[in-house]
Amino acid sequence: MKQTGNHTLTLEARGLECIRDDRVLFSELAFRLEPGQALLLEGRNGSGKTSLLRILCGIRLPDAGSVTWCGSDINRLGPDYHEHTAYVGHRDGIKLDLTPLENLAMARALGKPNETTLEAVLEQVDLYGFEDVLTRNLSAGQKRRLALARLLVTDTVLWILDEPFTSLDVHGIQVVEQLLEQHTARGGMLAVTSHHPVNFKHTTVQRIDLSA
Repeated sequence: MKQTGNHTLTLEARGLECIRDDRVLFSELAFRLEPGQALLLEGRNGSGKTSLLRILCGIRLPDAGSVTWCGSDINRLGPDYHEHTAYVGHRDGIKLDLTPLENLAMARALGKPNETTLEAVLEQVDLYGFEDVLTRNLSAGQKRRLALARLLVTDTVLWILDEPFTSLDVHGIQVVEQLLEQHTARGGMLAVTSHHPVNFKHTTVQRIDLSA
């Protein structure tokens, strides 16, 4: 199991509560995520899935409770937590006036780079041959795969993904599912929301239904 310092890598939530527009979306929420595991958040629209992901990213504070990384509150850790995480929201967040290769180079420059070549990453997401095409000219599915390809160019443990399968066809979904399972097989961790049934064959999955 991966470790940092003397601590085993764990993401743990205790007594989480989220209130929006005077409505309690969830309360007393608790879970513990370890390397090789995935947290799958389910529930109807408006149930708080994206809000929970934003709390896990440290973008939003919970109204009650805490989220800890290796036993320390993520909001006190700040950059020491964020260097281990990567977030892809339901919007692609890529630069349309750059090429796929330039988008990946920028993502690598902003993070902790790994040793994988950018060309190899494009091949993994079936975008090899499109490296010099302006991103605005790609299809919606290709843009989504490029957005997710940014996860592969930096060395992060916890991937936080909001609807990663948006705009993907059947083949694209299979490609992304394989990337996610490869990540957990290497000791990575996932927190994912998805309206699409996620087909994890070898990953330990915790499911939380926020509509329950």
